[in-house]
Amino acid sequence: MDNYSDYDATGLAELVRNKEVSASELLNEAVTRASAAQKDLNCFSAMFPEVGEGQISDGLPNGPFAGVPMAVKDLGFEIEGQPITNGSLAFKGNVATRNSVLTERYKAAGFTLFGQTTSPEFGLTTTTESLLYGATVNPWDTTRTSGGSSGGASACVAAGVIPMAHASDGGGSIRIPAGCTGLFGMKPSRGRTPMGPVTTEGWNGQSTVHAVSRSVRDNAALLDATHGREVGSRYVAPEPDSTFLSALDKDPKGLKIALWTKAPNGTVPDADAQAGIDKTRKLLEELGHHVEEAGPALDGEELGKSLMVTVSAAIAMVMEARGEALGRELGPEDMEPVTARFVEFGNSIPMKELMKATQASITAGLVYEHFLVDGGYDMVLSPTMSRVPDKTGVLSLNPADLDAYTEAVTTFAPWCAISNQAGSPAMSVPLHWTDANLPIGMMFGARAGNEWELYQLAGQLERAAPWAHRRPPVWVGS
Repeated sequence: MDNYSDYDATGLAELVRNKEVSASELLNEAVTRASAAQKDLNCFSAMFPEVGEGQISDGLPNGPFAGVPMAVKDLGFEIEGQPITNGSLAFKGNVATRNSVLTERYKAAGFTLFGQTTSPEFGLTTTTESLLYGATVNPWDTTRTSGGSSGGASACVAAGVIPMAHASDGGGSIRIPAGCTGLFGMKPSRGRTPMGPVTTEGWNGQSTVHAVSRSVRDNAALLDATHGREVGSRYVAPEPDSTFLSALDKDPKGLKIALWTKAPNGTVPDADAQAGIDKTRKLLEELGHHVEEAGPALDGEELGKSLMVTVSAAIAMVMEARGEALGRELGPEDMEPVTARFVEFGNSIPMKELMKATQASITAGLVYEHFLVDGGYDMVLSPTMSRVPDKTGVLSLNPADLDAYTEAVTTFAPWCAISNQAGSPAMSVPLHWTDANLPIGMMFGARAGNEWELYQLAGQLERAAPWAHRRPPVWVGS
């Protein structure tokens, strides 16, 4: 299909509905491109086109994305009978015995599932590198990371394999890969999308799932197709007054936007990221929005500690359960060096420290939202990352120098985690490329439940400063 790359997922679905192309033709195109991308980028952990072929043979439902190929992240997303390793040596060879709730919603939307994208072990870092699968690299510069933890998803979309891919975000893992590869990424509010059937939330509600995409409308339409309460969920995000896709129908009124450049841990944008901020501020003001420098007063040390406690306890629990399933105690040889430190710490945390961490996240959410409400701000603007994507190896869970790793990972994208701790939505928008042609995303955060307003602004920005025409050096289509 010569003009496959001219269409987003919504456009491809329309072609299928109009019988201008078949679902099988689109699936074959995606698989061919995926194989090409894998050679250059190492962005897939598994491919199973037979799953998509079976869906087509059984008859696709009349969903909004009927016939569109979709790849899913190797972290928490289960397709019965297919691998699910979470990027971990301890889960090598593991096969899913059930479908995730989101799998069923993707199938109902009409997607044909054909592949699984790479993740670092348990999504624990801001790059996608693992001892199990190796390094996934960036199509804009193959010496650099495509971000993490949804870096396989971002690499395959940015390289032209598919127009949109499933992703997840526990501390920036949708937004950072989007920011690193010139894509749009939306982290939804807590309770917006399902994570079942075994659990309804990850990392005490800080983790959530959605997608990276080339177009805003694909991203919004996917959220329309997949959001809503699942059985057993204790938290449900507020229902929008209309569809998320309808947010793109008209420009927003003049917004009051806080420009937040000094992260809670003291990190500030480097010259490249600051240039992106300056460019974005100018664009917003030209569009009639008011931008002023301001930010929430958050304790970076306290937030970092609370995140470390929460994640360490969660990973220790997962590894204990995996050891029980394997019938042996797991050791350092079963995991990455940094993961082993998470597990060790998680096994030593007193119960009250976990409660303190939970309360610290609640307090951070209160401070963040009060900042928005009391200041009359509609949104907060910051860079997604403080600098261009790092070289591979710098952010790996198997670092040559642990101190250098800690410094790199804590300063790379320190504005991201607050949205996870607050349970609020945030998006990375591809508005800046450096003189060296490397993307740096710009991030907008809003109050919990306000994805609609973010999509409205994103639609306006996409029309004013389009990005879909940009092609990285590694592009697998014509």
